[in-house]
Amino acid sequence: MKKILFILGFLAAINPTIAQKKLLQSGPMIGRVNKTDIKLWAQTKKPATVQFAYWEAGNPDSKMFSAKVKTKKADGYTAHILIDGLKPGTTYNYQLYINSKKIRFDYPTQFTTQEVWAYHHAPSDFKFAFGSGAYINDPVFDRAGRPYGGQYEIYQNIAYKKPDFMIWDGDNIYLRQNEWDSKSGMIYRYTHDWSIPEKQQLFATVPHYAILDDHDFGPNDSDGSFWNKDTAIEVFDLFWANPKHVSGLKSATSQFSYNDAEFFLLDNRYYRDPNTLTSKDPKTILGKEQLDWLKKALVFSKARFKFIVMGGQFLNTARNFETYSNHGFDKERLDIIDFIYKEKLKNVIFLTGDRHMTEISLLDNGNRFPKIWDVTVSPFTSGPNTHAENEPNRLRIPGTLIEERNFAIFNIVGKGKDRHIKIDFYNQKGNLIKSFTINQDVDYQPYPQRHKHIKKSKK
Repeated sequence: MKKILFILGFLAAINPTIAQKKLLQSGPMIGRVNKTDIKLWAQTKKPATVQFAYWEAGNPDSKMFSAKVKTKKADGYTAHILIDGLKPGTTYNYQLYINSKKIRFDYPTQFTTQEVWAYHHAPSDFKFAFGSGAYINDPVFDRAGRPYGGQYEIYQNIAYKKPDFMIWDGDNIYLRQNEWDSKSGMIYRYTHDWSIPEKQQLFATVPHYAILDDHDFGPNDSDGSFWNKDTAIEVFDLFWANPKHVSGLKSATSQFSYNDAEFFLLDNRYYRDPNTLTSKDPKTILGKEQLDWLKKALVFSKARFKFIVMGGQFLNTARNFETYSNHGFDKERLDIIDFIYKEKLKNVIFLTGDRHMTEISLLDNGNRFPKIWDVTVSPFTSGPNTHAENEPNRLRIPGTLIEERNFAIFNIVGKGKDRHIKIDFYNQKGNLIKSFTINQDVDYQPYPQRHKHIKKSKK
């Protein structure tokens, strides 16, 4: 009898926890991470109270609780919670609570704040995941025939690589016809695509940053004329815990730093001229406001490596599909290249996607000019382009083309003159396809390891 009562008591104790876990739609997700604060995110299935507990790894007595957030339908039942007052360079465990009940997971939930390194010591090695094109099948709304998406295990295998953070380079969802006409339709698409089991460990264990491209924004090849573009950015912000948008811009443009690298997250849709517009010269992809900001931010940046993240390819010389050379945007492309040359900006690497294939392009005009790189990585789970070898990209580095689903891990390693970027490309199973190394143009030490005190001269 006592055994039966114990079992009944145990079931009564765990049933509330099970009930609350059933309220979890997707997440939790780690968003942008700084030295002393971080954003955490979660989505519930109906109105609920979301809260996080967090404590220094190995020190459970340091447990603290975040503010509570009530999710609501108008926001897709998403919760964004800022946790501040953290220690730099410190690993924390965290725990999700829904309606004050602890939610348990089959994997450890942790985050690590960025370290303070400038004026202290050389930047540490770090790595990040990168890619684009995340199509998730939805038979109710998809075209008839063979499914376009597949091999979702790629997301689990990215998580297994344990990158310090991940950048999603657009087409992170694929809005179906009519979904882009309403906020509820956009929320449905994100909710559906965010909820697959294969993404949950990746969301919960790796910090995430994202840009949008046409399929996150509106119809295929959508541009600044799209009537519902402000709603698209509003919903984009609901489902990502990105850094704040750049002040003064209407687009989903943001920026962040990690050790000696800086990342400029661009919006190639909000200000974009239509591809078929013929009466304007020059045409723009980025828009004057965003392009002016980018140029000033690049010049101001003290980072050793400057990563410009955008949808579509920048360097590819082929006038084909989503390349900057196509549709009359080539003058703006040349203007950006000329600016990099005139300002002598070293170690500028474009991170691009959208093309359903992976390749590395290099513009190298000799020692008088800095090298410019373009690393394209695509797709995660949408259909790959199996005819890219026929594309006349004069700047493609031979042997870098990949025509299958894949992701990349960028390893920034070494010190001083030996600091470099090693890029490993993996297939959906997490098996290495190939590697490539980008060496820095010059040794760059913007921050000394310690201040040099100036001795006063004796009178």
